[in-house]
Amino acid sequence: MAKKALVKDYMTREVISVTPDTSTAEIIRLMKETGHDGFPVRDNDSVIGIITAFDLLIKPWVKTVKEIMSTDVVVADQDMSLNDAARVMFRMGISRLPVIDKNGKLVGIITNTDIVRSHIERSTPMKVNYFKKTLEQLYNVKPEVKRMKIPISKLRPTQSKIYADELEGRIYEIRKGLAEPTIVVKTGDRYILVDGHHRAVASYKLGYKEIDSYVIDMKKDLKLGMEKTADINKIYTLDDIEIIDDAQHPLIAITTSMKKAKSRKKDEK
Repeated sequence: MAKKALVKDYMTREVISVTPDTSTAEIIRLMKETGHDGFPVRDNDSVIGIITAFDLLIKPWVKTVKEIMSTDVVVADQDMSLNDAARVMFRMGISRLPVIDKNGKLVGIITNTDIVRSHIERSTPMKVNYFKKTLEQLYNVKPEVKRMKIPISKLRPTQSKIYADELEGRIYEIRKGLAEPTIVVKTGDRYILVDGHHRAVASYKLGYKEIDSYVIDMKKDLKLGMEKTADINKIYTLDDIEIIDDAQHPLIAITTSMKKAKSRKKDEK
């Protein structure tokens, strides 16, 4: 049975918080500097309010946070299930929850972004299981799955092309802390990348030396079919992957075409 994901597993621990006496001018500066649109307000270690861009927009201008902050604060216990926290956020129409421990001390913050990241990361094990079962059937082996850091220089790609727009998106996600593990097959002393080429190239371009991966260890030195195809296409390192910048990633292309279709229907009315 899969372990239940808890708020503390995905929350941001380094919380930027303010005090009731923080000036509204400082809040605006913080928002510009960090890109965040809200901060918990605390007195010592206790959460006593929250200040958001919404407060600044709809309320009259005041000098300090205590004159404008919202005091009806919904908080999450760090041991609360992530799904329960997501439901609370959905039902109340809020995008963040300050996180407290059993003593009421502020220990983190959970946001919509963290919820999305958790669902993406938790979907990866299902892919791993699919690849593992496929390898078992194709090669009559009993592979072992491990999660570990792999030196990026050791990865053998099996995909000849990636999309520039998706690569840009992956770079942004990694910088923001959203980087689900890649899936790699270890055969002999080789690490064959089977899923996560955009992530791998993005990490490589950002200067990372290692990448978090689910490794399916074959326990044998077998030449995989995808490895043979990579040989034919002369794809040996991440530098050999072509980055396509004159076409859109299929997902983005579909989204764009849907927008165009809606626009056409609107014009026809």
